[in-house]
Order: sequence, then C-alpha cells, then structure tokens
Amino acid sequence: MGDGTQPRRGGTPDHPQVDGLGRLWLWSFALVMLLTSTERLPRGPEAAERARPVRIGALTDSWGSTPHMAGLRDGLVALGYREREDFVIGDRFTQGNHALLPAAAHELVRYGVDLLFVTSALPAKAAQQATTQIPIVFAWVEDPVGLGLVQSFAQPGGNMTGVTNLTLELGSKRLELFRELVPGLHRVLYPYDATHAPSVALAHVYRDAARHLGIDLVEKPVRTEAEVQEMLAQVRERKIDGIVQPSSVSLNIPGFIVEATAERAIPTMFESGFFVERGGLATWSAVASPATGQTTTPPVGRQRAWWTRFPKARTRGKSL
Repeated sequence: MGDGTQPRRGGTPDHPQVDGLGRLWLWSFALVMLLTSTERLPRGPEAAERARPVRIGALTDSWGSTPHMAGLRDGLVALGYREREDFVIGDRFTQGNHALLPAAAHELVRYGVDLLFVTSALPAKAAQQATTQIPIVFAWVEDPVGLGLVQSFAQPGGNMTGVTNLTLELGSKRLELFRELVPGLHRVLYPYDATHAPSVALAHVYRDAARHLGIDLVEKPVRTEAEVQEMLAQVRERKIDGIVQPSSVSLNIPGFIVEATAERAIPTMFESGFFVERGGLATWSAVASPATGQTTTPPVGRQRAWWTRFPKARTRGKSL
C-alpha cells in the first residue's frame, strides 16, 4: 500500500509513541526471557562486551511488518535499548502463503537468531516445528492451548509463550455490534479459509451467535484466492447485508473483501483497523486504545524504515 512511513499519533517515524500495544508485546518479550532463562538483553556498556547485538527473528504470514512487530521494537527502544547496538530485528513475511512458513522459520533458525517472534497461529506452529531450543514469543494467536503451542496458560512449558488475541471470545460481541451498527442486518457473509483451523473455529462462534441474534449467517469456506474472488464477485447478485472478516489474512480474504465492497456500499466488520482505514465500516478486537476505541498502530501494509533485514531475499507477492 505504499512505501512511506506513517507514525502513530504523537510520535515520529524514528521515535514513535509507545501505546498499550507496544507495552503488551514488550511484556511478552520480557516474559519469555524469564521463562526460558535466556540472558537478559544487554544495553549500553554491557552491549559492548557482546560480539554482536541480540538477534530477534520476526515471522509473519502478513504482507509486511505488523503492529505487533512494530510494538515490540517501539517498546525496546522506549526502555533504552538501542537498535543495531543492543538488538536487531530481522523479518520474514510470506504474504498470505502459508506453505512458505516452515521454510521461512527454518531460515531464521539457521541464521542463528536468539529469539523468534511470531504473529498469528500458523507462523507460531511453523516456528514450533523449526526449533525446541530457541525461545519463541507468539502474538495474536486465537487458542494457544488448543493449537498445542503451550500446555496451559498457567504452565506453558516448552520454549513458547505469548499473548492470545481473544478472537474467539470476542466473536459473538463483534457480530452483535455489527447488527447494532447496521439497521436491517439479516444476512451476513462469512468467507474463510477452510484449511485454517482458527477461522473454522470462529465459524462455530459466529454460527451460535447468529442463531441467538436472529441473523442468517452465510458461510463460505474457500481454499484458493481464485475461489475467494469468484465468491465475492457474486455478492452483488446475492442478498447480503454485511460481511465479517475471518481471523486470518490467509488467501488475502480481508484484502479482497475491501476491494469487492469498495463500490457496492456493503457494510463490513473487521478485526483490524488497517482495513477500516481502507474502506471497512468498523472493527472490534482486543487491540484498541482505551481512550478512543480506535486502533492507534500503523497500517499492517506499511514498511517502516527501521526494520533490519537478515541476508537472503524473502518471498514476495502482491500487496493489499
């Protein structure tokens, strides 16, 4: 969506303001350091004694650096750690192609990162399969226990810890708010990747909520981008009052929803403010400013200038 920078409110591109999201992922980073007995991140004079800064490998299935990745970097800088002196962050993103995640995770492990930071469920599973030794922090994962990432919330075990996104818990409320925002909301389309377990689980949540709210939920499981585009092209011909986003950017479904509804005046409900900034009606998720109810993080698709990239080219694809 462009290669410029966009600071969050009250900040600058080089020193953005740290909001609740940044502190959340910073807490997660610090927690995994404690749980896995990794040496703490050195700063100042201590860093000079290291042969190199701490390497953090970030893995995502998105199209670029995500708000969670930016929040991690912002939090470390806010605490006085210096990028490229105390730490470096290298990223790998697979642009919606989940088949590339295992190779990307192994590449980061081979490069010798000290910690892996992953966003969403499938990158977390890929990282888990790539190493049992390197500490892994996951962010924006729907059901870490159910997915087998941790043993329990109280005792994670293994080399993984992180923060859940409450997507399943908030699904019912998201649909309820959608109905309140759109008078006459009766038929709601829910397109999702049939191979993505969290999106399938969210379908069950929406199904139960729709039954309680008197909404007709139109479920459309898909397996390819071509199916997504064909299905959304037919929305004009169907009686659809609104569309809700699945819990993943898999198959670029959220991007195609924005594209397909831009000129059709079809209300949409998303989990991320990124898509609202590009035409969606509303968003409801755990990541929001307590003061405004609006997301305050930079758009997912924007590349920020501070990201250090490890050698080797990564897979590229079309952008939202």
